[in-house]
Amino acid sequence: MQPANTARLTISCPDKRGIVAAVSQFLHNHGANIIDSDQHSTDPEGGQFFMRMEFHLDGLDLAREPFERAFASVVAAPFGMDWHVWYSDRPKRMAILVSQYDHCFLDLLWRKRRGELSVEIPMIISNHEAMRRDAEVFGVPFHVIPVTRDTKPQAEAEALALLKGQVDFVVLARYMQILSGDFLREVGVPVINIHHSFLPAFIGANPYRAAFKRGVKLVGATAHYVTEELDAGPIIEQDVARVTHRETPETLMRLGRDVERQVLARAVKAHVEDRVLVHGNKTMVF
Repeated sequence: MQPANTARLTISCPDKRGIVAAVSQFLHNHGANIIDSDQHSTDPEGGQFFMRMEFHLDGLDLAREPFERAFASVVAAPFGMDWHVWYSDRPKRMAILVSQYDHCFLDLLWRKRRGELSVEIPMIISNHEAMRRDAEVFGVPFHVIPVTRDTKPQAEAEALALLKGQVDFVVLARYMQILSGDFLREVGVPVINIHHSFLPAFIGANPYRAAFKRGVKLVGATAHYVTEELDAGPIIEQDVARVTHRETPETLMRLGRDVERQVLARAVKAHVEDRVLVHGNKTMVF
């Protein structure tokens, strides 16, 4: 956990001269020290500007609302900013949804326990009992909500009752259900998904066997924010591993799952640290 007086400021606004100077001057006037800063413009003229800034300010833990009100009026309003401040002493609350594949699920729990992910995990939701024992080992509440074609609306309503107001984001750690648009709107927080990167070439229940038959030379994974369009949300992280003709479907799957858990962990870490800013269907990852 980081010091109580450290915060992260993220900004998105139309690009114009003076943004960096205005933000820096505001922080300087309030006695803050800038620890880290990144910015990007989509175009030298008339583009969209993005910034992530981390700063330390003594006494910030006792004056957060006045600080935010001052920033809103002095800097954000004149530049038309979409902005947010996240205080580093408050870990984000991450819910995990999982079915029966355990590699990404266990990796997230292990990284949280090791201190690699500054999160709290208030709940795990699954449509199967398979992961209950693992959840209990890590001391995380585990809820089973079975899902069938006929009961999907009721299952989503039950999950929403658990999630709403209790989490800051949701991770689908190989949760083998398609979330409805109504669910995504109602949950009200970002949802991150992970899948193999054979799409759209190899779909269905056994993509690794299909990829093996095709003789692929790469296996990979993609982590993205979930939108109503299946597997088409803004991409946060991707990676690949080279493979050869010597692989079997089983070794392809093992290599692919290794990439999946690493890609998901990097995506979650980037989100937790407020390094991901979304612009349309693209992301800026600082």
